[in-house]
Amino acid sequence: MPLTLNVGLSKKIGLPDYGSLGVSCNLQVELDQTLLLQDLDGFQQKVKQAYVACHQAVNDELHRQQNGNAGTPVRSNGNGHHGGNGGGGSGNGRQRDNTRRATASQIRALDAIAHRQQIDLPALLKQRFGAQRSGDLAITEASSLIEELNSQTSNGGRR
Repeated sequence: MPLTLNVGLSKKIGLPDYGSLGVSCNLQVELDQTLLLQDLDGFQQKVKQAYVACHQAVNDELHRQQNGNAGTPVRSNGNGHHGGNGGGGSGNGRQRDNTRRATASQIRALDAIAHRQQIDLPALLKQRFGAQRSGDLAITEASSLIEELNSQTSNGGRR
């Protein structure tokens, strides 16, 4: 008998003039129930994969909505990150989100994760985002990168 996993994520951000923008993603996936009974780590991994998929979809849609190109498909740059349909100034085909910069907490988190995982953060930032330092990232970019790096830790450090 299949097991049904439901994962949902909603995110709302404030806009100028007391406005707001909200996006949600809900997934329903059928899994083999023996996964829950016999492979709890495997089950947790499936839950995390569904959550990460929702998280990325929500962040991508917020990015599209904030930049006024909601009907424009997002194109992948081949490394799991997405950009808009233009060269936004990062030099790698990504359209930069220039509305809000990464927070001080996000910058500290990225520095700590990179140190712990022995990642060359400046090289990663330049390759992925065309950025010189973590403070140059948009808040959504920093959030996605933190989530990705944290998921790599829980996957045994695979890159």
